[in-house]
Amino acid sequence: MEKAQIIKKLEEVVQEVMPDIGELDLNASIVNEYGVNSVSIIKIIVEAEKKFDVSFTDYELALSSYDTFADFVATIEEKLA
Repeated sequence: MEKAQIIKKLEEVVQEVMPDIGELDLNASIVNEYGVNSVSIIKIIVEAEKKFDVSFTDYELALSSYDTFADFVATIEEKLA
């Protein structure tokens, strides 16, 4: 899957989980810019697992694993490789 497709699908996931978020800046802080917390990151991960047919490890469920959505995209890219 191309990176652009991953980004598009991730944007869809984020919109489903956090509909008040507008357009994503992949390099912005997910905590400071978008208000993502430990609960919302789990919801995003669960939806991403469904959408991308991948599984995240327990370590990857931590909010501290992702400073930006670009980090999240990179993790999904690794899983799809």
